[in-house]
Amino acid sequence: MEASRASLIQHLQREGISDEAVLAAMGKVPRELFVPPSTQYLAYADMPLPIGQGQTISQPYIIALMTQALALTGKEKVLEIGCGSGYHAAILAELAAWVVSLERLESLASQAKRLLDRLGYRNIEIHVADGTLGWEREAPYEAIIVTAAAPAVPPPLLDQLADGGTLVIPVGSLYSQSLYAISKRDRKIQRRDLGSCRFVPLVGQFGWSEEEVAEWEGY
Repeated sequence: MEASRASLIQHLQREGISDEAVLAAMGKVPRELFVPPSTQYLAYADMPLPIGQGQTISQPYIIALMTQALALTGKEKVLEIGCGSGYHAAILAELAAWVVSLERLESLASQAKRLLDRLGYRNIEIHVADGTLGWEREAPYEAIIVTAAAPAVPPPLLDQLADGGTLVIPVGSLYSQSLYAISKRDRKIQRRDLGSCRFVPLVGQFGWSEEEVAEWEGY
């Protein structure tokens, strides 16, 4: 697996990921532990993989691109929406001071917490919650990252973003989205398009409804 991980890092560099800290974090975290045993042989392929409950672990390039856009220095408190397997939370924990990760599916949250605890991460807290509402209790956050697709940017996330902070989020339809890096400076919002993408839906009050997602899945 070490050779496969090193090969993935070289691939990410060729694809334009230049943040050495992000590359180092992705070279350290064992992605194979965050996917089902049946797909561990694909852990370092640059592709998303299913993790159960209709959810996926994101493509490594997209994880690297999103994380790089946050420009973390090690001092930030990060809010992650969509813990999933916990892999991206581990990457963030290598790069930031504290990570608050939200997951709406209790089974995934529990599984991620057990694995992250076993790997020794002590700067991650996981909550079962509607991610579209954020986690106001610990706001503001210098960085917010959303790993599911929203029809629009949830207002609570912008409210909880610290001045000078960055929010990375995929926005669009259920079928395709654009990945945006949104910065807040002196209460003014600026948006940068990082490219097209496709994520699982963000379900919640300011996201897609369960009914809309069920209809989309049965299409």
